Amino acid sequence: MKQLLQSLKDGTVELAEIPAPEPKRGCLRIHTSHTLISAGTERMLAEFGQANWITRARSQPDKVKMVLDKAGTDGVLATFDAVRSKLDQPLTLGYCNVGRVESVGVDVSGFALGDRVVSNGSHAEVVVVPRNLCAKIPDSVSDEDASFTVLASIGLQGIRLANPTLGENVVVTGLGLIGLLTVQLLRAQGCRVLGIDPDTTRLEIARSFGAMTASPTDDVQSVASAFSRGNGVDAVIITASSRSNRLVSDAANMCRKRGRIVLVGQTGLELNRDEFYEKELTFQVSCSYGPGRYDPAYEERGQDYPLGFVRWTEQRNFEAVLDLMTSGALDVQPLISHRYAIERADEAMALLTSDAPSLGIMLEFPRKSDAANLFSPNVSLREKTTAGTGTVAFLGAGNHAGRALIPAFQKSGANLHTIVSAGGVSARHYGRKFGFADASTRTDDVLENDEIDTVVIATRHDRHASEVLSALRAGKHVYCEKPLCLNTEDLEDIRFEAASRPEQILMVGFNRRFAPHVERMKSLIEPLSVPKHFAMTVNAGAIPSDHWTQDPTVGGGRIIGEACHFIDLLRHLAGAPITGFDTVFASSTANWDAGDTASIMVSFADGSAGVINYLANGHRSISKERLEVFAGGRVLTLDNFRKLTGYGWPGFSRMRLWRQDKGINACAAHFLNAVRTGTPPAISLDEQIEVSRVAIEAASRGVAGNLTINTSPTA
Repeated sequence: MKQLLQSLKDGTVELAEIPAPEPKRGCLRIHTSHTLISAGTERMLAEFGQANWITRARSQPDKVKMVLDKAGTDGVLATFDAVRSKLDQPLTLGYCNVGRVESVGVDVSGFALGDRVVSNGSHAEVVVVPRNLCAKIPDSVSDEDASFTVLASIGLQGIRLANPTLGENVVVTGLGLIGLLTVQLLRAQGCRVLGIDPDTTRLEIARSFGAMTASPTDDVQSVASAFSRGNGVDAVIITASSRSNRLVSDAANMCRKRGRIVLVGQTGLELNRDEFYEKELTFQVSCSYGPGRYDPAYEERGQDYPLGFVRWTEQRNFEAVLDLMTSGALDVQPLISHRYAIERADEAMALLTSDAPSLGIMLEFPRKSDAANLFSPNVSLREKTTAGTGTVAFLGAGNHAGRALIPAFQKSGANLHTIVSAGGVSARHYGRKFGFADASTRTDDVLENDEIDTVVIATRHDRHASEVLSALRAGKHVYCEKPLCLNTEDLEDIRFEAASRPEQILMVGFNRRFAPHVERMKSLIEPLSVPKHFAMTVNAGAIPSDHWTQDPTVGGGRIIGEACHFIDLLRHLAGAPITGFDTVFASSTANWDAGDTASIMVSFADGSAGVINYLANGHRSISKERLEVFAGGRVLTLDNFRKLTGYGWPGFSRMRLWRQDKGINACAAHFLNAVRTGTPPAISLDEQIEVSRVAIEAASRGVAGNLTINTSPTA
């Protein structure tokens, strides 16, 4: 299928051939008929991509500080690689989509095949959208008109926050698409409206909708005073985009005492306290389409807010806009300035960033009678080479896969065959970048292909267990990015399946044990016959509690998902089984409920002991990972996998690398060597199960005890 993508690196727009997304639980798969270009958002993205480095830095000073902080801890080269990788990824454009439902996912009700729906889907021939971000289109509303629903909902949410009543005086600053839609919505609510914009054509359209108008070159304070009969306006809704603080200042001066200001667009926010203090003004920023936006429970898992408590969610705002279109209270046809077939999308985007006047730019998609059979979930990227041992497929094409795992397997000489991602965009991007033969959105394309003998799993954590089991049962060797699974039941299933298939390699990506610094540490402490003490400090940094990694059903939490690395590292250096562990969680940090600030105490069969302080409450200017080893009157300190220092070691004092190396390349090389030679993997199955079990049980708050591992393949 065709999809519009934009490069963050240089701002270029491409109509790319992408594998069509597969239907998903809780989602609708939609065959697109029309999309609307959001002039403000998409122009901003295009201009950012085309800007030079200095302009980009000035526009995002917070991001610049993050880059400098990372360079201070991880090094310049690692930071440069991270920034380059981020800018290398394509952006999917668009969020105003109309089409027909061609597939209804499990757990979706209220929609049927063939329904015309509006959604926040992208500029693509096929989109898969969660049900709460879709709404059915009434028969009397055309596809073209319906494509304005999402933008109108943004304006509607701003109005709901301003809470105007019949007859109130409201100013709309900025008469782009959202501003002009807001004017009509306010008029439908019985408000008197004053629209402000420098564009005379837009002022004329606003007047045709029943608004009074003014240009910024006018004395807007005098105009607003006359408009409000000298009382000051009741509310100002700012839908403009400007770096200036003047728009908010002007709004404050226009308002009456206890007036309301709602920011829908983007402006400078250095507020003058006196302007707000004397009038007791309220100021609020509106979030997109309404309640539910950016809430994973609502958007991704389909958990609706009860109507009695949250009357207007983003989906119900969509429905309200469509009802206004049905009644004729909202007329969007005057807002359409251009129409382009999707094949001419580059011309549409060029118009958007040019000086030529435009307003609503509509993209039209070809109608196909049997879209489900015409859109392929697989795209060929190059001619396939002769299959052989070490022919690799990737399930998952996220940031870590693209930045670290795929390059590691490529450097090890893997024959990269197929890469799979849910949406298809990242699969196609990394597939072309690293020379995969195919990009796909179907896991079965990998499991059913006899040419592929090795599968790398780099999806979200909740999918690891089922994909590991499916790949093993399909006769594949499996490399699973940590964690192996999220619960002990799945762990036992994996242990049994892997143990009963000794000819197949299963390896978890516990890469830190393969880092060059760690290999040197191992060689130094292994000859010592005395117990060792390990102190591992991980300055992990805070992640919001609603991030997917914190969700116990999706990410499993950071102890299972990340701290497992360090449990494995200590297990490797000790060279002895774990005999006991205890976990103490902090309960005084702001997000302690996430369970990501903890101390894990581990004891080993040889008398060694260690503590892993996994901390989310530190400062990012301090190095992320630091390991100290005390043994036999000697000390080793490893700082952020860049510098190893020895104290009291004959013949060793320091080892330093220019570039941070956490062992990912070596880990992939060890795995592929085992696949090709049939030799045992560098980490035994028993040890992988042991470490995974400790991580899972340590994540349960307050669990302590001895560890029992059942290694019988028939258990």
